[in-house]
Amino acid sequence: MPNRRLLTAALLLAPGMAGAQRAPTRGPNGGLMVLAEGHPIELVVADLAVTVFLNGENGRPAPSRGASGRVVVQAGGQTTTVSLTPAEPNRLVGQLGAPLAAGARVLFTGAMADGHRIQARFAAE
Repeated sequence: MPNRRLLTAALLLAPGMAGAQRAPTRGPNGGLMVLAEGHPIELVVADLAVTVFLNGENGRPAPSRGASGRVVVQAGGQTTTVSLTPAEPNRLVGQLGAPLAAGARVLFTGAMADGHRIQARFAAE
């Protein structure tokens, strides 16, 4: 019986682990980069400007024309949503209402130009 319980627990945890992301690294534009749904996604915040760089599964820049997205920022017990607009060649851009606090959690949700939906999670440094 103990083996059966262990197998059941592993099967219940597996779906949540399938969408897990690696720890963020630095991207070519100096921002935090995570691998989300097979796509390297980079988040760059400069003052109030937020930029998400889109890349295809092959790691090459993916066109932003036709792409869409938003970021949800959680910091200090408050949640703020920022809509992003496409900017060529592979960026989605928006404006924050206030500077991003260290430790803030940022969730990017969007759709690539081909309709592929992605999510990426970041923690501000």
